[in-house]
Amino acid sequence: MSLLWFPRAPVIRTPQIADGIEPSRCIISLGVIYLMQPARLGALVWFCVPAVLLGSLVLPPTSGAQQAVLETPQQVNDRIRSMSAAARIMQHDYVIGNGDLLDIEVFDVKELSREVRVSQTGSIGMPLVPVRLHVAGLTEVQAEQKISEVLESNGLVSHAEVSLSVKERKSKPITVVGAVAHPMVYQADRPVTLLEVLAEAGGVANDAGDTVIVNRPSQDTPSDPSEPPAIGPEDLAPAAASAGSPAHPSQESGSTAAAVPNTSSNSSAIADPPVLKNTITVNLNELMETGDATNNIILQAGDIVTVPHSGIVYVLGAVGRPGGFVLANDRGQMTTLKVLALAGGLNSTAKRDHAVIVRKDTQGQQHEVAVDLKKVMARQAEDVQLQPSDILYVPDSAAKKAMLRTVELGIALGTGVALYRVAYR
Repeated sequence: MSLLWFPRAPVIRTPQIADGIEPSRCIISLGVIYLMQPARLGALVWFCVPAVLLGSLVLPPTSGAQQAVLETPQQVNDRIRSMSAAARIMQHDYVIGNGDLLDIEVFDVKELSREVRVSQTGSIGMPLVPVRLHVAGLTEVQAEQKISEVLESNGLVSHAEVSLSVKERKSKPITVVGAVAHPMVYQADRPVTLLEVLAEAGGVANDAGDTVIVNRPSQDTPSDPSEPPAIGPEDLAPAAASAGSPAHPSQESGSTAAAVPNTSSNSSAIADPPVLKNTITVNLNELMETGDATNNIILQAGDIVTVPHSGIVYVLGAVGRPGGFVLANDRGQMTTLKVLALAGGLNSTAKRDHAVIVRKDTQGQQHEVAVDLKKVMARQAEDVQLQPSDILYVPDSAAKKAMLRTVELGIALGTGVALYRVAYR
């Protein structure tokens, strides 16, 4: 009797079913607890066991049991935005360029404070300064320091305090055209990647192709923002120099008044458009599917990003719905079987073993590619991939058409005879 009697009833601790613990282990643990308890506590254990089992049934599945959700074509643009955010490089100080509108303020000297736009030669004009200052390639802080030193060197302001800010950024346009949601001109205020610009344009359209073409203007003199042009003799001039006459070196003042070098016209002249020499082709499939960072290039000012349309294929002949079909951006190649499915399938009179694909080469000459759809559908031949502007023609079989007409005529005659007999019975 002493073996079955306890002076103090122990506290029963039911195991908690946490994430990752199988319900079967909890059942075994409860069974062991039940066998170890005295008989007078059996009712309590019998009450706890169904409660714990019921709770294990209503618990949500563990994270490891969750099924992976397959990506749909509509999520491609979401991936572009997420990948562009992950690939965003560190923001740098903005570098002034041609066409930017600058707000310059010289403290305590209102005559020198103004808004000025950077010319196509990269220079600006300041009141009472007979020469133009080259500021293209400088950051805001560097331009402030340069203007301050020029004012002090020309004896206009002692200990000049200059504040400069870029009010309009027009010097680094990146044009995005083609199969995108919103074609645009993106003004880059920092180094940006291809994915970032595509995300700003709303992502690619459904009929976008598999490549992105970047046309880059030629750069005769590479510019490095980390090494801005230093203050040269063209930025220094005596205050008494005449603005209408050519400047000459002054031995007395030790300064020189000169025009900006390599400038054959005034600052208001419009520069010639840049010549596009470099063409970069990026594989959009590799960029999106494999996340190849080498394809996520850093764009430069003046780049033209073109996303070509994937094109249209045409289906004619013995099909359900003849017409043209857009090569959708489904990250897969359009084949004869796929386009036949879009065209409603083959008719009963189709001559499956005599289909042809009419295709143009690079010289514009048409060629015919024979396709045996009967073998392709029986998996005895490889499905043919289609290219933009291809025409798939499926001819009718004369024998099948004649047989079908005979059957239709027989059915019509039989139906007429049956109706005649019923009417005159």
